Amino acid sequence: MRLLLKLSGEQLAGDNPRGFDIERAKWIAGEVKKAQEAGAEIVVTVGAGNFVRGEYFAGQNIQQVTADNMGMLAIIINALALGDVFNSEGVPAAVLSNIEANQVVDQYTYRRALSHLAKGRVVIVAGGIGRPYITSDSAAVSIALELDCDVVAKATKFDGVFDKDPAKAADAKKLDELSLVDAVAGREIKVMDKAALGLAADFHKPIVVFELLKEGNIAKIVAGEKVGTRIG
Repeated sequence: MRLLLKLSGEQLAGDNPRGFDIERAKWIAGEVKKAQEAGAEIVVTVGAGNFVRGEYFAGQNIQQVTADNMGMLAIIINALALGDVFNSEGVPAAVLSNIEANQVVDQYTYRRALSHLAKGRVVIVAGGIGRPYITSDSAAVSIALELDCDVVAKATKFDGVFDKDPAKAADAKKLDELSLVDAVAGREIKVMDKAALGLAADFHKPIVVFELLKEGNIAKIVAGEKVGTRIG
């Protein structure tokens, strides 16, 4: 099985409002290692909200294209740090970037990514897909399609998808399963942006939305156990 794990920048900040939390990254490395030991090849993409959120800067005398580029550069920072933590924790990892920055990170190519996966390394893809106006969620689905991942595992702070925002509504109900078509159409479904969900729907790529900080969840997804919400 080949799994794409999508992490947010906020998750990499741990319990801090901003920055990169080494202990959180070490914990994630341990969870990824369990998934590898269960027989999975792992591709990781990350966001950048712990450093730069493009939508915040756009319009404040900063063009949208510039703001998005800032976000993609911040993703490279997260990916480089995460890669070093993985390697130090005994989880071989290679960082590749869709933005050319050859002095600090290898350029992403399809063949290079497959080569690293074949050697048992986690492939961390940085820089989104290298173009503005594309969210990190959409980039994750695009990369999962390109690398023929079996599933996109979207890590969140809640145990799946709910019919309402569980942070605001005490009566929010968890949805164990949801079709991609319904996820795209549902106005209350905001766990991923509609462009990402639409791309997944076009190519029938399943998504599992799960709680990151519940131990063993990533390995359970690899094993085919019911975790969080399956959108497919």
